Amino acid sequence: MTLTNSLVNRLREVLLSGTWVTGTNYKNEIITLDWKDAITVIHDLNCVAKLTFHIHYYISGVTQVLEGGPLEIRDKYSFDAPDILKEEDWKALTSTFCKDAERFIQLIEQLSEEDLKKPFVKEQYGDYARNIELMIEHCYYHLGQIILIKKLIQQRSE
Repeated sequence: MTLTNSLVNRLREVLLSGTWVTGTNYKNEIITLDWKDAITVIHDLNCVAKLTFHIHYYISGVTQVLEGGPLEIRDKYSFDAPDILKEEDWKALTSTFCKDAERFIQLIEQLSEEDLKKPFVKEQYGDYARNIELMIEHCYYHLGQIILIKKLIQQRSE
């Protein structure tokens, strides 16, 4: 298996269709979640909606680079999620998340092994492979948070 295929498989696992590592993925966790639960804040944790926006922010920013554009995302804006005020707002975010995650994966699938070794935007950011690996790790980190937050919400309603 090539590195490209491995990265694509791991991204599909965490974002859209896998169950091997955590027993779930982003798509499974967000598309079935009620919008009111998505915006529920437990203690001082970020809500599921903010975490979904956060990961989508990075997917969108890296997709822009993969499509030949500049890297315009900044960490300080990554939690600046618009308010979710109704079910339609949440459905729009989850739908866009899933569509953009698929596009992101498709673009990575097109990268050659040589492309993965090239610098990502600037030499100081490392290569494409390293940045994609970081995206996978970042996604799992926040997926774990989403799973725990959902369990806390469920416990609260019991």
